[in-house]
Amino acid sequence: MIGVLIFPDFQLLDAAGPISVFEIAARYTGKVPAIRVLAVKAGPVRSSSGAEMLARDLKSAGAISTLIVAGGEGVNMAARCPITLAFVQRLARRGVRVASVCSGAYVLAEAGLLDGKRATTHWGRTRDFVARYPGIKFEPDQIFTRDGGVWTSAGISAGIDLALAMVTEDHGEAVAQDTARQLVLYHRRSGGQSQFSSLLELKAPNGRFGPLLAWARENLDARLTVEDLADRAGMSSRHFARAFTAETGTTPSKAIERLRIEVARERVQSSSEAIELVAQSTGFRDPERMRRAFIRAFGQPPQSLRRAARAV
Repeated sequence: MIGVLIFPDFQLLDAAGPISVFEIAARYTGKVPAIRVLAVKAGPVRSSSGAEMLARDLKSAGAISTLIVAGGEGVNMAARCPITLAFVQRLARRGVRVASVCSGAYVLAEAGLLDGKRATTHWGRTRDFVARYPGIKFEPDQIFTRDGGVWTSAGISAGIDLALAMVTEDHGEAVAQDTARQLVLYHRRSGGQSQFSSLLELKAPNGRFGPLLAWARENLDARLTVEDLADRAGMSSRHFARAFTAETGTTPSKAIERLRIEVARERVQSSSEAIELVAQSTGFRDPERMRRAFIRAFGQPPQSLRRAARAV
């Protein structure tokens, strides 16, 4: 049985997306959907959109094997609710598979389930999440993560990707593919969430490292090592790396790669410049290195992005 935990001002799709995936998957396995919507208080629970879901109280959880925690505008209150946290902790101790959608990761973090584990959340909450929970191995570009029995997903619709991955684990590839096809979705979405996040707003950052990153963007053909950046910032390498990660939610090396990817992508899609020259002038040097970076960020190589841009 699947349990979906909601709270006042939850994000409707955070709950409805995974519910729909599990419903359709149940059809292909020949079983009746076993999904239970839960909340601290039974009854209608208002989402941030104003639409309501009817929930049972936490005592009605029964023998659920998976708990999905929604995110949304009301997550800060939910993450401070001792009843909610105790419930999540109790299920985790029982061996229940626990997952969060979008900012639902704050509930798992406050419950201690993410300590020392890999996790992600919506790209827009990266800086706050990293600052609050430095002991979590945060992965800002992932659509979803899994670390043992704890899963987290990126923003809103990524809960659907997470649910499809769970269907794959529970029922195999064929059922997951049929489910995705029925929902008119990709079975596995290509690329990470950096393609949706404007590379975590590194092109026009407002923090104290904004001028440094603006300079780096104009000098991508330079080496731009951590030492180079720290020297320009007038800081020791160690202090710079810590401060930069806390400020931007990513490491200096990843930030530079993302800037390189974004500039290279713009040139690949808007010009006929040789891929080798784009790689050289944006600091990748080697076209193969740039190709691997594109696949990590966008799920496809530069040539595919160029073809797609020309087809529009």
